[in-house]
Amino acid sequence: MAEGPGVQAGVEVVNFGCRLNALEGDGIARAAAAAGLDRALVVNTCAVTAEAVRQARQAIRRARRRDPALRVVVTGCAAQTEPATFAAMEEVDLVLGNAAKTGVETWAGARQMLASRLDFGISAEQKVQVQDISAVREATPHLADRFEGHTRAFVEVQNGCDHRCTFCIIPFGRGPSRSVPMGAVVAQVARLVASGHGEVVLTGVDLTAYGADLPGAPTLGRLVRAVLAGVPELKRLRLSSIDAVEADAELMRALAEEERLMPHLHLSLQSGDDLILKRMKRRHSRADALAFIAALRQARPDVVLGADIIAGFPTETEAQARATRDFAEEAGLAFLHAFPFSARPGTAAARMPQLAPALVAERAARLRETGAGLLRRHLSAEVGRRRTVLVEAGGRGHTEHFTPVRLSGAAVRGSLADLRIAGHDGARLIAA
Repeated sequence: MAEGPGVQAGVEVVNFGCRLNALEGDGIARAAAAAGLDRALVVNTCAVTAEAVRQARQAIRRARRRDPALRVVVTGCAAQTEPATFAAMEEVDLVLGNAAKTGVETWAGARQMLASRLDFGISAEQKVQVQDISAVREATPHLADRFEGHTRAFVEVQNGCDHRCTFCIIPFGRGPSRSVPMGAVVAQVARLVASGHGEVVLTGVDLTAYGADLPGAPTLGRLVRAVLAGVPELKRLRLSSIDAVEADAELMRALAEEERLMPHLHLSLQSGDDLILKRMKRRHSRADALAFIAALRQARPDVVLGADIIAGFPTETEAQARATRDFAEEAGLAFLHAFPFSARPGTAAARMPQLAPALVAERAARLRETGAGLLRRHLSAEVGRRRTVLVEAGGRGHTEHFTPVRLSGAAVRGSLADLRIAGHDGARLIAA
């Protein structure tokens, strides 16, 4: 789903997909504007599902109809994994890969190429400027000093993935795992806090793989400790999605001991059936996941959990689908992100026996129903409690557990408000 658009100096950026892509989209806008690109649309694509690719293509066509003179540049994960798909579109002027999409020099070159096209024309093959992402060995994060219009700031600490889950195209779009040195992360968090952000989220593609490629192999837990110690003014620190298998002991201790590390984690679980997990080439079993969740609750009794789950994976039976729904209940998840399986060309799962699309959609719908029930249960348990809410725009906010709240009175945006929860509407809490 697109986030945006955001316009800066004649450059419009539309982001699809994950939070990391949205973060990089801000870097793209700044770099493209600094390079002098003007009257251009940059579509920062996602490759996770076929639907994400379809939405990007639709956005491109719609934008060109709106302004036939607009220059269109496509980048992001789908541009990296299937550049020919976008190069073949007559509306697209240039296709750039993921490797250096936030660099000013990248966009200076793009500006020159776009000017050449106006003068001399360009073939579909010449549109493609995509490097071999597997050869990239250093993280080149976007380091903004401030996220205008946002109370919460994001810091990219890791990119890429070394694993090969059978359903996932992301390693081909993002390349190998690579980490940002701890000192650079701490300095970036300090800049963001100094500019007024009270809450920071550490994000990455495979966050718990952090540090394995750095000297001394620091872990994510060690990074968390360094950030909290190095930036005492930081009020709240959050983590994006983590993999239970890679969670290190220091991270578990930090969760237990550091009050400023928020008691909310989003887990990459994908299924609750052992055979499906094996066919996904996941590195945990159902029992492993439940044991990890129990350990989290022992370390931090008030922790609230979310998870990504895929419905309709190839060969999945009705019993296996039911086992996954039962697993979500047994795990006590509060936030369930259910995704219908989408076969991505080039992945092992795309070569497995596929379920009928209607059946995949039906199972995804049932999984979402389970998720809606889990959310209602969590919201109901919060009624009557006092929570500290980060106040955001539009009379909204989030609790420590990242539960959305609708505020009933005026509060200063960016402040932390101690509020009593009076009720809920099935999707968010309502503060008194």
